[in-house]
Amino acid sequence: MSLPPSSSESVGFELLEPRIQRWIWTEGWTSLRDAQERAIPALLGADQDVIIAAATAAGKTEAAFLPILTNLLQDTEKPGAVLYISPLKALINDQWDRLARLCDELELPVIAWHGDISASRKHRFLKSPEGILLITPESLEALFVNKGTSLAGLFANLRYLVVDELHAFIGSERGKQLQSLMHRVETIVDRPLPRVGLSATLGDMTLAAAFLRPNAPHHVSVIESKGSGQILKVQIRGYVESKKALPVQPEGDDVFSPDHAIAEHLFQVLRGSNNLIFPNSRTQVEWFADNLRRRCEQDGVPNEFWPHHGSLAKDIREETEKALKAGDRPATAVCTTTLELGVDIGSIKTVVQIGAPPSVASLRQRLGRSGRRPGEAAILRSYCKERQLDDGSPLSDRLRQGLLQSIAMIRLLMQGWFEPPRVHGLHLSTLVQQCLSVIAQRGGATAAELWSTLIRSGPFTGVEQGSFLSLLRALGERDLITQETSGLLLPGVVGERLINHYDFYSAFVSNEEFRLVCDGKPLGALPVSRPLTVDQRIIFAGRRWRVTSVDTEAKVVVVRSDPGGAPPSFDGLGARVHDRVRQEMRSVLLEADVYPYLDTTAQELLAQARSAFSDLGLAHSSMTESGGKTYLFSWRGDWTNDALAILLTHTGLASENSGLVIEVEGDRTSLESKLREIAEWDGIDESAVLADVQNMAQEKWDWVLPPALLMQSYATMHLDLGGAKALALALVSQPAETA
Repeated sequence: MSLPPSSSESVGFELLEPRIQRWIWTEGWTSLRDAQERAIPALLGADQDVIIAAATAAGKTEAAFLPILTNLLQDTEKPGAVLYISPLKALINDQWDRLARLCDELELPVIAWHGDISASRKHRFLKSPEGILLITPESLEALFVNKGTSLAGLFANLRYLVVDELHAFIGSERGKQLQSLMHRVETIVDRPLPRVGLSATLGDMTLAAAFLRPNAPHHVSVIESKGSGQILKVQIRGYVESKKALPVQPEGDDVFSPDHAIAEHLFQVLRGSNNLIFPNSRTQVEWFADNLRRRCEQDGVPNEFWPHHGSLAKDIREETEKALKAGDRPATAVCTTTLELGVDIGSIKTVVQIGAPPSVASLRQRLGRSGRRPGEAAILRSYCKERQLDDGSPLSDRLRQGLLQSIAMIRLLMQGWFEPPRVHGLHLSTLVQQCLSVIAQRGGATAAELWSTLIRSGPFTGVEQGSFLSLLRALGERDLITQETSGLLLPGVVGERLINHYDFYSAFVSNEEFRLVCDGKPLGALPVSRPLTVDQRIIFAGRRWRVTSVDTEAKVVVVRSDPGGAPPSFDGLGARVHDRVRQEMRSVLLEADVYPYLDTTAQELLAQARSAFSDLGLAHSSMTESGGKTYLFSWRGDWTNDALAILLTHTGLASENSGLVIEVEGDRTSLESKLREIAEWDGIDESAVLADVQNMAQEKWDWVLPPALLMQSYATMHLDLGGAKALALALVSQPAETA
């Protein structure tokens, strides 16, 4: 029989409530993990903010909740409650399963609260607000809007605020919404609550502390788990468009696509084990899930491949999760970032990345799913697709940008580096939403009250008073708010309609979705960017369908099963690349290292890239001319490159950032002259520089902002204008370049 931690080995164990100690005994734990041991004394007193940082499956949930539950149980006179906020419904469902087993024995309720939970289950917490409430930011926002007058009673028993997957929120609109919601909770209860963040390890944990408690980050205790020294096995396979026939030639598909060769290899190497496949879009998720399912049918074997993304119906997502977790048969999920975070899906053998990873941080998070058992290595299979070259091939193709980025990111992963979150945004879009939410919650609010709640003591401290008043005027002009003679701000006609719509509660952009239905059964929701037509064929939920009718008012698409089909169009921007990644890509090209984890094709593609790099003279020069254009290789990230392209265009030299290279309409002499001009500017006039940018409305509520505020918000969140100016200076200050 396994023994629990003894008092001689574990001080933390002795501090836990006896029933929790017995639960640890029955679970067969032989010791507490490092983070768990350190978290118990830190959290037990409910008197400080704490971040617990560790890899996936390192026991962060237990590290937080063993002392938190002990605290709740120690006060038998007064009930206690915990607000647990998660980025994903699937993670809430998973945590409910984990916590309910423990809390049932402790006679503490655990309530999951999100869009898929019935009203009767939610009513349990409304009737008796104690125990653990598991909720998403959107559902918490809905509570503020719809239960505003009763929130003081609902939150009266709160002792802790717990945020899971903290790193996933930092720097985003949703993260700013979460910061505002936490502050508003504390405003309602009229006392600070200990905030507990569960996070992956960041390169700079001070960023996480500053996010969790913006006005007092130095008071946040960070408990960072010691790394396990996991072994990593990597293979990168290269693919080029080819007219060579493949073993499988599905009817109606392009048999010359590298995707078919990749799918065939995945089918051969993954069958018989549990794996995760990460394409870079929902479209690709659907294509690979469908192709691999059909390969199983062709071989007459049970299907092992299941799709998983946020637009699928709850039962389809859960079917995939259960197949992975069960362990009684092989199962592979073809997924988006929905399975990147901490949902428990059991033991995973291999992580597959199709195309360059979105980021090193994302790649690390995904790999945390693999090789969890003692002695097992984490396995990464990366598949890179490149185009055949001809005389007209763009420079990014000649330099094999996708493969290069994959190699660079794997190198950085092995060095232990990953992107820090970007935290310098004004998030004015979310400020608009929070103004409307506070007004709805309180049944009206003055401008001074909004300023005090959201800016002076809240998370929007970077917003100046003049900008705030300009924003309120814009809300009034668009009839989102109206002002009484007393100064009280109330929802306007348009504002009332928007607040009462279910889409109001999210801070991020969401495309209008149509529900897909087959034989009366819902399949999920599809974000539609193009008109849907009858007889159009699509892939969804890993299967092929034909559209039979479209109800535009009800937003319903009726489909039937069909052997043909093409992937639907899911909108989404490509991931933005960090400065450090681009610099590492240059290092890969400069060096002559042979990477044993590249297959023969990938080796050949890398050799081609290095040859092109040498032929273009890019080892000694940052510019090359061709066809009346100049191509600038800054080796910087997209925030800097986008900004420099805008600055150059403003000077009269039309420019475009295409990833590795900035394409400039003009000769080298003109480019050098304009770079010198930018470098000599005393400052940057945002209103002038951004006047010609047409698509600055990127976030959900940007359409409300007056032009000056929109420019300001866009600049802080999507550009590095200061970095671009510094880059211009660096480029013109370089020694004379050799050809």
